[in-house]
Amino acid sequence: MSLPLSGKVAIVTGSSRSIGAAIATKLASQGANVVINYRSGSSAAQGVADAINTEGAGKAIIVQADVSTVVDNQRLVQETVRQLGRLDIVVLNAGIMDMKSPADVTEADFDRHYNTNVKGPLFLAQAAAPHLPAGGRVIFFSTSLSSASSVAPNYLLYVSTKGAIEQISRTLAKEFGPRNITVNTVAPGPIDTDMFRNDKTEQQINFISALHPQKRLGKPEEIANVVAFLTSPEASWVNGQTLRVNGGFVV
Repeated sequence: MSLPLSGKVAIVTGSSRSIGAAIATKLASQGANVVINYRSGSSAAQGVADAINTEGAGKAIIVQADVSTVVDNQRLVQETVRQLGRLDIVVLNAGIMDMKSPADVTEADFDRHYNTNVKGPLFLAQAAAPHLPAGGRVIFFSTSLSSASSVAPNYLLYVSTKGAIEQISRTLAKEFGPRNITVNTVAPGPIDTDMFRNDKTEQQINFISALHPQKRLGKPEEIANVVAFLTSPEASWVNGQTLRVNGGFVV
């Protein structure tokens, strides 16, 4: 029996570790050939690709690209099509999150966050669009904090970029819809990754875990499962949506 993504090609940005690596691994297990994208540190990206290639379902290649830049996004798409022959799925996972109070935010901080979290995903979607066939999928990433009733001030830059992403996703769903390409956004709650744990004490992590009904953080694989669903034929009528994958996390 063929796998649901057999013959498909997927780019997963920021996929050398954490959620991105889990997504790439999951899509490959469903038969997709995947591009492991990384900005620096090729050994981690190669490790993810080697693990995927050992499994024998979809295959993986690695492509270095700084996805905060337009030129590298264009090259990432070109290399994908050159090496794998097509492009069906784009998962815009790469992002940064620096914790600074509004008073300490600099212009450089602003530019770095908006280049990585907003400009990069938008222009990668633009570069990918001419190559995506009917049935193609574009998946952006936001955060459940974008709908929270209260947000700590030090999340200012991060949450504002994700609010922009949700609006971009809804708009592109209308732009790409006539070509039978869906555009959705996955908005995780707290996930147990290095980026989440950075600059947090164990006490803070335990407090956040306790806000969930299951009293734990999410796992990267639990986000990957939702992304896999959105890329599948079963998700053909899910379009222009923001899926909050957070285990009932409420703040």
